Amino acid sequence: MCSLETMKIDLKGLKEDHLVLEYDLNDDYFAALDGSQLEHGDLHVSVSIRKMAGFFDLQFHTEGFVTVTCDRCLDDMEQPIATDNCLMVKLGDTYSEDGDTVTIDENEGILNIAWFTYEFIMLAIPIKHVHAPGKCNSAMTQKLNELSGAARSSEEEAEDAVDPRWSALLKLKSKS
Repeated sequence: MCSLETMKIDLKGLKEDHLVLEYDLNDDYFAALDGSQLEHGDLHVSVSIRKMAGFFDLQFHTEGFVTVTCDRCLDDMEQPIATDNCLMVKLGDTYSEDGDTVTIDENEGILNIAWFTYEFIMLAIPIKHVHAPGKCNSAMTQKLNELSGAARSSEEEAEDAVDPRWSALLKLKSKS
């Protein structure tokens, strides 16, 4: 089981003005997160932390893939992820989030980036998940085509059946 403790950063105790942390996230990371919609993936996350006057600038670079369900055939597919995100952190009285700025308790000084990383990953996933052309499950694609063809033919039959009140007008139209 993955321990999310490694993703807690003691900002108050940072000695250097610039620090880079590296994380390799896999299925254990998603299992350890409470409320995660993703279960599988393999990602490399690099977090660059710069200590500035009064705040910390965190730059996240994430590359890898997550496994999502194809919207067309319902099989699992690997969705590539490549994203860069920024998070500003300030020390203050209480914890709060305002856009891309997070304020953490000055007495504690610890920021847990596990959930922020997960949110950045989720934001990098496109809304529509579809295999590349020809890669979908062929049996499911065939069934989908059959069902969509049946739906189209019933719509065409409904269009062909003209209301008798309009048929007289159609005759006038065809004479002109």
